[in-house]
Amino acid sequence: MQAFITPAVAVPGRQQQWSTRMAFFIAGFALAAWAPLVPFAQARVGLGDGSLGLLLLCLGCGSIVAMPLAGVLAGRFGCRSVLLMGSALVCLTLPLLAVASTFPLLAATLFGFGAAIGTVDCVVNIQAVIVERASGKTMMSGFHGLFSVGGIVGAGGVSLLLTLGASPLGATLAAVALVLLAISWAAPHLLPDAVAAGGQLFVWPRGVVLFIGILCFVVFLTEGAVLDWSAVFLTRLRAVEPSQAGLAYAAFATAMTIGRLFGDRIVRRVDGRRVLVAGGLLAALGLALATLHPAWQ
Repeated sequence: MQAFITPAVAVPGRQQQWSTRMAFFIAGFALAAWAPLVPFAQARVGLGDGSLGLLLLCLGCGSIVAMPLAGVLAGRFGCRSVLLMGSALVCLTLPLLAVASTFPLLAATLFGFGAAIGTVDCVVNIQAVIVERASGKTMMSGFHGLFSVGGIVGAGGVSLLLTLGASPLGATLAAVALVLLAISWAAPHLLPDAVAAGGQLFVWPRGVVLFIGILCFVVFLTEGAVLDWSAVFLTRLRAVEPSQAGLAYAAFATAMTIGRLFGDRIVRRVDGRRVLVAGGLLAALGLALATLHPAWQ
């Protein structure tokens, strides 16, 4: 989709590896912090399921718009500047999601939040490619594992604060404080300069690449459904308290973390095609069980 980025300065080392992991953690944490807030936003604005579905599209639209732009900006200004900008937008929009009380304001805020998450997610993957290549080791699955760890902490932490009586705004302000702390720690070792390695910014996928893209679309559609709808599903159909509904995404993120942290080892020992088929069947079984089982425990 986009040209890979190569460093224009010193070869990245261990410090850059840890800053990359922290940036992945921030992306997963911030995105997951939104999941427990969905039932509160729906009740505050008085939305039906159809209106909520349209509203949630704003998050994805923001990410889609921001990702190509983020890649171009990273090529011009470096990963550090764009990651700091995306993180700042996360810190600005996340508390607004907890207090926005009209549909237009919530839609605009969710679009901005999606753009922030898309920016961080895109650019941290660019940095991950650079760092992985410099190390000469397979590290991408582990990097994405930190995204999932962030998801666990984000959804679980916000749910815990809500359960203990914190307001949605108070819970999100605590989340913002953690994001600021994490990005401050990572910032000195984020890649300051990057240049495009050449090639077209966009090429229409064909053949096996198109098939893989369709599979990725299905996978991310499923992940997005769990992020946006699991809390609503539990509160509306399983009589779960809104303050505890974010535990659904926390459980999902825990399972995803285990898969990502051990993914490289599993693929090396088992044929990749078998892993793909078995993983798809297991995901389908999990969705069916979550949908059909009458209790939430």
